[in-house]
Formats: sequence, structure tokens, C-alpha cells
Amino acid sequence: MNITASVFINDDESGLHQDYEVWLEKPAVEKPYSQYRHNGYEDNADAHLKRTIMGRESVVAITKGKLDFGTWEQIFYYEFDGKRTKRVLIKIIGE
Repeated sequence: MNITASVFINDDESGLHQDYEVWLEKPAVEKPYSQYRHNGYEDNADAHLKRTIMGRESVVAITKGKLDFGTWEQIFYYEFDGKRTKRVLIKIIGE
């Protein structure tokens, strides 16, 4: 529940995590900070843009008390700024 964080589902593989970091720097490079109008008091405009690309939430079905995931799927929380205390909200909606 933070404007510079994302929750998404994918494979838990270290190379893929590094690929995300490299890939997200292309459309939303961190520096120079002066390229963004948002930057001034905070230098985190790139984190806001990366969150927009990755999304803010994931929806997962649960069947018989278990997450309906593919073999390698997991839920990830990715913080693009890292400067503040964060919290995650989990809602379970169903019968």
C-alpha cells in the first residue's frame, strides 16, 4: 500500500529479478533526477513510473484453501523507492 511499490505474480528466479531491474530502468531511468518535474523535495519520480508499469495489486483464486498457481508462480512485493515504512493489505473475498 504505497505509491512506489508493486505486487505482482511471476517466477522466483534470481536472473529474472535482475532482468526486471534492468528492464525497468529503460522506460524509467533513475538519474539524472533533474529530468523529472516531480523530483524536488523527493528524488523518486522513477519509482512512481516503475510502479505504474508493474501495477499495484494481484488477484489470485483460492481453491480448497490453496492458491491457484502454476508450478513456478509466486506473489512478489517490489519496492522501487525503499525510503519509508510500508504495509501490505491482503483481502480475501469469497464464499
